[in-house]
Amino acid sequence: MNKNDLIGEVANASGLSKSDASNAVESVFDAITKALSSGDEVRLVGFGTFSVAKRKASTGRNPRTGEPMKIKASNQPKFKAGKGLKDAVN
Repeated sequence: MNKNDLIGEVANASGLSKSDASNAVESVFDAITKALSSGDEVRLVGFGTFSVAKRKASTGRNPRTGEPMKIKASNQPKFKAGKGLKDAVN
């Protein structure tokens, strides 16, 4: 399923027009992104938790030359599925 498929499913399930469903889906994505970028986590009970994991700086190797290179520290988005989602999949 891609984003357009998701928008179509939301429109069918909610009775909204595709335009309104698109705005709703985009708003949810924007709210999650904004919360994560400010350092918060988003908990959707029964679905899962979006959070930010801090990745430490490390040393890697250039695959072409084999030379060591430094990899900067970064923040990575992370998702942990909740019990309701796990149960629905299994």
